[in-house]
Amino acid sequence: MWRSDILPTLALGLPLAGAQLAQMAINTTDVLMIGRLGAQELAASVLAFNFYMLLWFFGMGILQAVIPLAARARGQRKPRDLRRAVRMGFWVSVLFCIPVWCVLFFTETILLLLGQEPKLAELAGVYMAYLQWTMLPALLIMAVRGFLTVMERAQVVLWATIAGALANAFLDYALIFGEFGFPRLELVGAGIASVLSATVTFLFLLAYATVHPKLKRYNILGRIWRSDWPVFWQIVRLGTPIALTIIAEGSLFTASSIMIGWLGTLPLAGHGIALQIASITFMVPVGFSVAAMTRVSLAAGRGDHAGVGRAGWTSLAITMLFMFCFAVLFWTIPETLVGLYLDLNDPEARNVLTYGVSFLLVAAIFQLADGGQIIGVNNLRGLGDTTIPLFYALFGYWVVGISLSLGLGFLAGWGGVGVWCGLAGGLASVALLANLRFARREKLGLVMG
Repeated sequence: MWRSDILPTLALGLPLAGAQLAQMAINTTDVLMIGRLGAQELAASVLAFNFYMLLWFFGMGILQAVIPLAARARGQRKPRDLRRAVRMGFWVSVLFCIPVWCVLFFTETILLLLGQEPKLAELAGVYMAYLQWTMLPALLIMAVRGFLTVMERAQVVLWATIAGALANAFLDYALIFGEFGFPRLELVGAGIASVLSATVTFLFLLAYATVHPKLKRYNILGRIWRSDWPVFWQIVRLGTPIALTIIAEGSLFTASSIMIGWLGTLPLAGHGIALQIASITFMVPVGFSVAAMTRVSLAAGRGDHAGVGRAGWTSLAITMLFMFCFAVLFWTIPETLVGLYLDLNDPEARNVLTYGVSFLLVAAIFQLADGGQIIGVNNLRGLGDTTIPLFYALFGYWVVGISLSLGLGFLAGWGGVGVWCGLAGGLASVALLANLRFARREKLGLVMG
């Protein structure tokens, strides 16, 4: 019985993990291209992009609620309810953007109020004037991705994201530097490239979802103009705790950077490299966590209690196996991995390498905890349980994680290694709480019927 769950989990999880990596490639390309314009332009783009991403993560978190709602409807063989969930996902995307655009329009003013240099704030505002329009297609992508994931068409999501990454790289090069007969637009060109590549990706996914013979019968655009407020608010109610959980986790890592920044520039540089490496490998559990949420919801919709358990625990086992393999790499070749980001001829690079290696050794344990927590939390989301996991996250990240980081890093004198141990402890506590709750799902009434 358990073997029958392994292949479907891999078939759904691996393409989604690949799509996450392709999305990272888009962001990396933007940094590399803009970096060639100069340090000032790069710094301004980082300010604008981080501000944009904070709001995008919140919207993306809300839209993740489309997946369990649509998956449960599919499991119950209720195509009308599935269509309603996706349609209202589109509505949430549009209505979320309206206040967000109003905020992003004042990016320069906001950055000035936060004490940023006037020139950087001005350049960030110029970039954001175009980047902000990426919000709508980017969120619409999440809604249609939710539908395709539920319909187990993750390979299309992967190929569309790769195509979007390639289109973004071409448009960045053409519009930022004025190549291939295009005008040289610099930061404005980078913003336009983001809008165009996201729009093309969305239109490709939407065309597939509405034209493919096995998908078009769901008619996800049917009566798109018609409101369905009960489903709309159901998405908001389920999705808001997910969004807040994502923000809570992201703010933990922001806080860790601030704490290590207190130790000096070199430890912070090593921290940045170790965190970048860990972020790349973390895309695997991100992909499998979405697969877990989908397959748990499908089984719950069918009323298959045993299937809910198999879907959740299989995803956890596969994820932990992948993360253990990455941990072995972190333990055995940390110098090689960190060295990829450094010019070892630089006199300071050796010190940065030492810090990065020490953090990466802790990151091996940290990765196992991070994989366990995201699977546990998404298993619960697949059952429509999003509020209690939010409290677990706030407790684990901010009470356990921050306390341990401060205590081990500064009171115990472990420095940056202590901060990373604190991160691992916070993530491990969330993993333990979430997976224990999933194990007790039937006693808690999370699986009905």
